[in-house]
Amino acid sequence: MTFLLILLAIIVIIAFMSIKIVKQSEVYIIERLGKFYKVADAGLTIILPFFDHVRSVVSLKQQTMDVPPQGVITKDNVTITIDTVVFYQITDPAKAVYEIQNLKKGIEYLALTTIRDIIGKMSLDETFSSRDGINNKLRIVLDEATDRWGCKVDRVEIKDINPPADIRDAMEKEMNAERNKRALILESEAQRQSAITIAEGKKEAAILEAEAEREAKIRKADGEAQAIKAVAEAKAKEVQMVYDAMKKADPNDKLVQLKSLEALEEVAKGEANKVFIPFEATSALSSLGAIKEVLKDEDKNKKK
Repeated sequence: MTFLLILLAIIVIIAFMSIKIVKQSEVYIIERLGKFYKVADAGLTIILPFFDHVRSVVSLKQQTMDVPPQGVITKDNVTITIDTVVFYQITDPAKAVYEIQNLKKGIEYLALTTIRDIIGKMSLDETFSSRDGINNKLRIVLDEATDRWGCKVDRVEIKDINPPADIRDAMEKEMNAERNKRALILESEAQRQSAITIAEGKKEAAILEAEAEREAKIRKADGEAQAIKAVAEAKAKEVQMVYDAMKKADPNDKLVQLKSLEALEEVAKGEANKVFIPFEATSALSSLGAIKEVLKDEDKNKKK
């Protein structure tokens, strides 16, 4: 009975050692007698106890690795600190285990040396404006270097770039000066635009005012012309009525001369220095002169 229990225990131990369950997105590197034997994929795997053993468990997921902040010198001799993160994935588990002692350390050291090389060829301003270019160069170099380790570098991202305190102060002052300059430019541009708008408004107002004044003068002149025309027509009608009345009355010469004298008397009452006498009135005046001479002769005869 004891023998059976011991045998059952041995069988359970051997079964436990022989049966391996590999999780999803993982692989087992199995060695037999100290030599690489196979890569066990996800699922159930049977190995020989005491002959086979699991050398390493390798994850096939995409992994991230923070590269410690590193001080590097730019082309213009400014020391900056760069913080980087690397995204990688193992494509060949056997190479990742056997081709390098520590994959993460290898990627870290390679990233540091590559960052120094790339940043050393750039100025400080270029490091801030060319992050995408730096990321792409780092990814290409790391991907080519880690290919022989069974690893693929998908992305490299620079998390932060920290210049020295005095450089930061100078950059902040420069940015403030640039902002002030832009503000002044925008303000002057706004003032210029406002002045242009005001001038255009005044111009339009002057044009409209001149057109309104011209229209008013035209209408006024038109009104005066209409008024003069109406007065002239009225005078013409009045003259025509007088003429028609006189024509109907059939006046004789004496009446005409009498009316001429009455008109001459009214003219003489004016302030003018010169008086124009109608031709019809001269005959009447001459008759008056003749009568006066006759009366004078009669007075002389009586005295004699």
